[in-house]
Amino acid sequence: MIELVAFLGNYGREYEQTRHNTAWLFEESLPYSSRFSWVNKYKSDFCSVDWEQFAAWLPEETNIPASVAASAPKKLYFIKPLTYMNLSGEAIGEAARFFKIPPENILIVHDEIELSLGTVSLKWSGGLGGHNGLRSTKAVLGTADFWRLRFGVGKPANGGVADYVLGQFTQDERIILSQAFAQAEGLFAKLLTSRDPQRLIPEWGKKNCKAV
Repeated sequence: MIELVAFLGNYGREYEQTRHNTAWLFEESLPYSSRFSWVNKYKSDFCSVDWEQFAAWLPEETNIPASVAASAPKKLYFIKPLTYMNLSGEAIGEAARFFKIPPENILIVHDEIELSLGTVSLKWSGGLGGHNGLRSTKAVLGTADFWRLRFGVGKPANGGVADYVLGQFTQDERIILSQAFAQAEGLFAKLLTSRDPQRLIPEWGKKNCKAV
């Protein structure tokens, strides 16, 4: 089961609303975001939550089998690396080593230019799509065998990729992003309360969450 969740982004006011901070924006959109108690630790904003407490935050209709609850980890750990995107692996690796969490129990939430805006994708292992935060994570963990929750931000029509991902969303793009976040909230809950995230891939391998 997932034990460690890393929301990738860049620290600093100038980056708050940028495409590269999509994962941080998603975390802030979660209905229980205000319950997270962040502290500066493991080169990150860090918080830990009892698994049972996290499950209690979820909607009543969330069905968590007793067998899953019995085998769940005692705690869930959440980090927002403060190393800047290109060195995200340093923070992820430090937390994973301290809590002895194997890569297969780590979920990385990040922006993805290879997916159109409004697309949400759950991915296990595989290629890194040129994402520097993932490259850093693979280099530190020594493997790409970790989970990814990807939010499409699209590619730039003109200009370089760096300027694009460090640019802010337009008002229309924010509307589409909020639609994706609303649907991904349920997926996120299922990911953290499932013994077998693989079963979610048929539906969420690449899902268009943009309202028609």
